[in-house]
Amino acid sequence: MTVVEALAAFSLAAGLLTLTPGLDTALVLRTAASEGPKRAALAAAGVCLGTLGWGAIVALGLGALLVASRLAYEVLKWAGAAYLVWLGLQLILKPRTAFDLGAAGAGPRSDLGWLWKGALNNLLNPKAGVFYVSFLPQFIPQGVPAGPFAFLLAAIHSVFGVIFFAALIGATRPVARVLQRASVVRWLDRITGGVFLGFGVRLALDRR
Repeated sequence: MTVVEALAAFSLAAGLLTLTPGLDTALVLRTAASEGPKRAALAAAGVCLGTLGWGAIVALGLGALLVASRLAYEVLKWAGAAYLVWLGLQLILKPRTAFDLGAAGAGPRSDLGWLWKGALNNLLNPKAGVFYVSFLPQFIPQGVPAGPFAFLLAAIHSVFGVIFFAALIGATRPVARVLQRASVVRWLDRITGGVFLGFGVRLALDRR
């Protein structure tokens, strides 16, 4: 895989991942509806900072791991492939029928507190870390420094997040209504599950 191919493939996957509603989407939507666009924007900025934080953690750890041990890379590859396949099958076979806006929880009083809430909402979600460890390695071309390239991928994901959250805040009410439709949530989960399943199989077949 060339650098251009890796960036294109990751951009497609990250774009779909960004559109799939989760805890971060719930936080931003609920904040926009109850606290206004300013605090929602701060929460969204915090989420994107959290994404960069995970990217830095994975980039540093992955770079050291790949340099230190071929066996460690193989273990990481198979564990990541198994996780992505399992996650994909779960989304396909057991898609959600509702998107819970109440998952965002109570909010802080200060504006700056919403920035921290967004960051912690992302950084304290262990699923985000496991996903990044499983997801990023397969988009790193052979011969490219793993750490810097992994962080670049995380930065791309964060840019997608900024664009998505800006649109989300600007269209809070209609988006919230759409995400309350069971059919929309089910099909988003199934499409995302199919992509994750495909990437899991691809990672398992990688012969780097």
